[in-house]
Amino acid sequence: MNVRYRSIIDLMRTISKNYCTHSEQYYAKQIKNATVVCTNHLTPEIKLHLITEQCQLWHSPANECQFNDPFWAFYWPGGQAISRFILDNSKYVNNKTILDIGSGSAACSLASAIAGASQVTANDIDPVACVAAKLNAQLNNINIHVLSKNILFNDCSQWEVVIVGDMFYSQDIADVLWKWLDALCNKGKTILIGDPGRHCFKPERHLQERLKKLKEYKLTENCCLENRGFSTASVWILE
Repeated sequence: MNVRYRSIIDLMRTISKNYCTHSEQYYAKQIKNATVVCTNHLTPEIKLHLITEQCQLWHSPANECQFNDPFWAFYWPGGQAISRFILDNSKYVNNKTILDIGSGSAACSLASAIAGASQVTANDIDPVACVAAKLNAQLNNINIHVLSKNILFNDCSQWEVVIVGDMFYSQDIADVLWKWLDALCNKGKTILIGDPGRHCFKPERHLQERLKKLKEYKLTENCCLENRGFSTASVWILE
């Protein structure tokens, strides 16, 4: 058995072992084929399956993409900022239960686990994103829980910290999020938000007064090119 064939067999065994349904196994194989393992970002200690310029899909027209919306294959600036902040300031997550809402690649979840969180849940309603989260956790030898249920307006009683990275991409979702985060904050939850300055990141005045910027990061050159000229991203806490 040659080395290439053996590596393919090992890959398929790993996929079958970790992804119980046929659709999950299919998604895992598709993700691995379409991405590269990347560390060229603000958190090089975390390896992620991403679509970069090295990938064929990067240069292909949208109608040739095998995924409906591969947002999970990009490390968005708000998520990079939160992940870097958590790794450098573990006190915000250490020994705490974490919910990473709209987790995508699950980078923020992985950063929380590395920083000593007692339990981490990556939540995304996209089934492919959930498989990508599992792949990235496996890639970094980290255990996280992946949840595909829509939990907006859940009381989140089982989590102490809620992470929101790059979720303010439209006004509709922003309006829903601010109401939910306001309610969670009133219940004593710690809310960490990462955003590069999108136009929808504008809460009502009473929430503006409760937002505190914790850190602003300069983005890497490749991240700036991928994100329409955003050059920095900030981490906020809602108190």
